[in-house]
Amino acid sequence: MIPLTHRPELHVTPETGILNAPAGVLFDGYTWHMFTQFAPRESEGSRWAHQVSYGSPFNWEICDDVLAPQAPETTLRAGSVTAVGDDVTLYYTGAIVHDAQQQETHIGIAEIPNIEATWETVSDEASTLDFHVIRHGVAITDQAGLTNFRSPCVVPNWFNEANREAGHEGWLMLTVTGDITCPGLAILESQDGKVWQLRGPLKLAGDSGLSDVNIVAPRIIRLRDEIDNQIYDVLIVTIEHNGIDISGYLVGTLSGTTFTITAPFKRLDYGHDFVRPRNTNRPSSIINAEQRYQSAVLFGLMNGVGRLDDASTHLSMNTEGWANCLSLPRRITLQGGLLYTTPFSGLPTAIEHSDYASMCTGIFDIPADGDVTIALYDTTGQVACTITHYGDRLELDRSMNPHHLGDNIAIAPLNEDDTDSVTIIVDASTVEVFADGGQIAMASRVYFNGQCEEFFLSTSSATVERFDKFFPRRNAYSGLDDLEGPVR
Repeated sequence: MIPLTHRPELHVTPETGILNAPAGVLFDGYTWHMFTQFAPRESEGSRWAHQVSYGSPFNWEICDDVLAPQAPETTLRAGSVTAVGDDVTLYYTGAIVHDAQQQETHIGIAEIPNIEATWETVSDEASTLDFHVIRHGVAITDQAGLTNFRSPCVVPNWFNEANREAGHEGWLMLTVTGDITCPGLAILESQDGKVWQLRGPLKLAGDSGLSDVNIVAPRIIRLRDEIDNQIYDVLIVTIEHNGIDISGYLVGTLSGTTFTITAPFKRLDYGHDFVRPRNTNRPSSIINAEQRYQSAVLFGLMNGVGRLDDASTHLSMNTEGWANCLSLPRRITLQGGLLYTTPFSGLPTAIEHSDYASMCTGIFDIPADGDVTIALYDTTGQVACTITHYGDRLELDRSMNPHHLGDNIAIAPLNEDDTDSVTIIVDASTVEVFADGGQIAMASRVYFNGQCEEFFLSTSSATVERFDKFFPRRNAYSGLDDLEGPVR
């Protein structure tokens, strides 16, 4: 029997409707809280949903929604989440949308005094809002010649900008401002996270590697470079280019309103479907000061278009009533001004306990004229996609798949000096690839007829040093239809 679902097991998906973006992520040391921007129906405005996963970020359960538009708002968009103890603050974008090119936006604040209470009781009615959430209303609106504040990212502010080893005090906010057609970025600061003062527009100093593009969905994280041991700001942005989104990052130092660039824009992901990533915030009480800047955890939207996407074109929407999912969590480290991306720990165990997720890992020696190809076969015996490692580049090809016929091949450059390795994770209609110790990541939506049944390895002038496959550990319940969908 061929499974009928395209819904991933280990990824965050909407129960129904359209997942537009990750809105905010919180990890309290044991429980993962994922807040997402989603629309219950194509005709409705977006709201904020809430899902939790205990222990590992691979087993998501649906909670009641936390925010919905309140008149005159017509929709809510993504933002940020912070926590002090059990007290969680949600920073959201409220919008009045007039048409595709005209909108009025502001940044609002809501509070959850006891985050643990949000999953104790969940309503059977999907549209129910969580009564634990206290909405405080508009916090940031037009000022000082800047308009339409939106897409806030909130992180701890420095106690002393000139001495980053001195720790943090207060809060810093990075936002988008201006018209949709010509957005800008701005910086605000606050002592209590509630009342905000504008620093001013963000200025990029140095070679950004960007020109004539719109920068949206900004995030800022701090990482200690493993090479020079210095703490850097990593500015994660999405650029809107020729009707599609491309997400990447710049490395540098933020001081006042100036971001001084030390490494220009580089893509975060080279697959077909990864945009608008969100970083994971943690309460200060669980942070080890010595390890604070060692790594970060990101989730991205597995969609290749972003804001201009048409959900009605998605096979999962037409057959199952939902569209889009988030990527698996990614651990990010900084080495020599470059981000290295690896899967979050615990995947082999999660796959073993799943019904149909799978993974393969390989280490190879690929000479200049060699290559390694891994073909992913579906239940009908057809190739759904291939991943090829050429030593100096990685390719993900889904163009032979009837659901992706003729699509461009996703191509990523590789440093030939690094170890030739690849990890491929398949979860229903998602394929995520990591290569050469995290140098490259690729995420692509791939629709399988059935599921991924086999990873078939072929080589040309290359040596296979190791190749391992991971599939579910079958039990009496494996393969049975999940009539409820995501756990609610």
